[in-house]
Amino acid sequence: MMKKYLLLLVTAFFILTSFSTVHSNLKTEGDKLQLALAKYSGGGDWYANPTALPNLAKFCNQHLGTDFDPDYATVEVGSAELFNYPFVHMTGHGNVVFSDADAENLRIYLMGGGFLHIDDNYGIDPYVRPAMKKVFPELEMIELPFEHEVYHQNFEFKNGLPKIHKHDGKPSQGFGLLWEGRLVCFYSYETDLGDGWEDQDVHKDTPEMREKSLRMGANLVQFAFEQ
Repeated sequence: MMKKYLLLLVTAFFILTSFSTVHSNLKTEGDKLQLALAKYSGGGDWYANPTALPNLAKFCNQHLGTDFDPDYATVEVGSAELFNYPFVHMTGHGNVVFSDADAENLRIYLMGGGFLHIDDNYGIDPYVRPAMKKVFPELEMIELPFEHEVYHQNFEFKNGLPKIHKHDGKPSQGFGLLWEGRLVCFYSYETDLGDGWEDQDVHKDTPEMREKSLRMGANLVQFAFEQ
């Protein structure tokens, strides 16, 4: 077990050195970049919203000039493969459990340049907060002000995170974890961006709601690559 973990750390070190190159431009040559979906333990449905990331990738390609592969990758939180993906999306309705190794791996990934978007798909909140506290025990989730750059990328959101689904009827909120001043994790709460990214016939959202959701998603991707 120790040898395996040390190998993971060494692998992480070498892959992290490439993040600065990946972040330098939204377009890359050669193999296409993929958005990634985080797979976690605990029984929560990490696999929810299967059409969300393909639609977000296509939207970014159309409006940001990116060249993402519409077929997203699935990556385990504790895997060395995590470091292949500068933007990782995490969602679900239920329980989230990070082992010690998962938490350490995710911490190294985020400290080294990775970006995690957590989307509350209704029900994940009481589980994901403690899980992320295990990753960064010294940090607190803070609500980002409307002036934060994440809301002012290619698309303007003067009033912060758009409200897509009702859930408990609370206002949508965008929380963040900041490591040494850099936003490493954005948590969209009480809105459900991922549902808005899905095919229109899945949730029957209006075209206006889907457009708002995809625009906010594109802002997250752009911010993650350019910050």
